[in-house]
Amino acid sequence: MIDEVCFEAIAGGSSSGNLNSYSLVLTRDVERKKRLFELHSHQDFILEAPLLITFCADWYRTREWLKAREAVDNFNNLVGYLVAAMDAMIVAQNVCLGFEARGLGICYMGTTIFSMGEIAEFLDLPDTCLPVTTIVVGHPDEQPAKRDRLPLSAFMHDEVYHRMSADELDGCYSEREVKGWQRYMANPHLKRVVEEAGIESLAQFYTSKYKYDPDFFAEISSRVRVVLENSHFMP
Repeated sequence: MIDEVCFEAIAGGSSSGNLNSYSLVLTRDVERKKRLFELHSHQDFILEAPLLITFCADWYRTREWLKAREAVDNFNNLVGYLVAAMDAMIVAQNVCLGFEARGLGICYMGTTIFSMGEIAEFLDLPDTCLPVTTIVVGHPDEQPAKRDRLPLSAFMHDEVYHRMSADELDGCYSEREVKGWQRYMANPHLKRVVEEAGIESLAQFYTSKYKYDPDFFAEISSRVRVVLENSHFMP
């Protein structure tokens, strides 16, 4: 089934120039999952799920092919990385839809970016090949309600970008602020730390040290730049 899902996802996924600039690394070994558990900030479902898939922006294979045919080397640049990363994400979403259509559950892990260099080393990725995202796959033991999303009007723009007025912005986020706040406050641990930190809104929580800490993001951004440079995706 894994081969079937991945084959269909690749065959049906758009690829810039049909150069197929991505690779998938499957991890099922229990001991290797323990190391990925550490690299992905100790998220329990990594140990619980039978399968992890790391999706990589990969120009190594293509560049080796170019070299073998005496063609000009290319794609070891920032544009190359962006193209490959987009192709990898397209395939990743197709893979997720394929598994979900067969009754399995998935979860994306944004922590791939946080440990990009360490994951690349652990998976023995070659030059101009870097992890972009990771999913876990397994048989779900629960059926949680779908997460709330902003209204469609928040995403759709006719012809040019529409900058919301203050009233439109309030209306756009009003339901999200109530439901999101209730969800976090239902967690006793989060409720305690939020109250201790004096956080009074969902927006404040999202950019606090407990969620998306600006200082942490600045540090990660610097590390990602170094990884891109070391992998020859930036001059």
